Amino acid sequence: MSDQAPFTLRALEPSDFEDWWRVRTCPNVTRHTLGLPYQSKAEAQQKLANPPERLYSIAAQLDGRVVGQASVQVGRGRKAHVGSLGIMVHDDYTRRGIGSALLAAIIDLSENWLGLTRLELEVFVDNAPAIRLYEKHGFSIEGTKRRYALRDGVYVDTHVMARLKA
Repeated sequence: MSDQAPFTLRALEPSDFEDWWRVRTCPNVTRHTLGLPYQSKAEAQQKLANPPERLYSIAAQLDGRVVGQASVQVGRGRKAHVGSLGIMVHDDYTRRGIGSALLAAIIDLSENWLGLTRLELEVFVDNAPAIRLYEKHGFSIEGTKRRYALRDGVYVDTHVMARLKA
């Protein structure tokens, strides 16, 4: 990143929709998330404008554009101490530290501001770069869901990973 402008982290806003949409529809983002290709743009815009209660999202901005996003959905009731994480970085901006910075920020928000003690996520077993990133930030594989999701006509496995705050 030494020859590039640094990115900034901030809250994701509904006005970020066009940039967020470009990230969300990148081929590798679609491949490695549970989102479907060809999602209605209007439906996605509505979800960004009206997020579920207790969903917190952070955007990574570079050169005036959102190039990544991380979010945590806080549980309810007996799972109020649990956060479910999601993260995505535009295909053209991977391997620049953006994913790591987003993950560190969402962990900080979750543990130090929201009081969460368990963070969890699911990741496709063949997404080695993401698994390494999560492990670098203290996540461990807790189990594997076999034939969990259909991708490119084949059922694929996911790992369940979690990080427990001491």
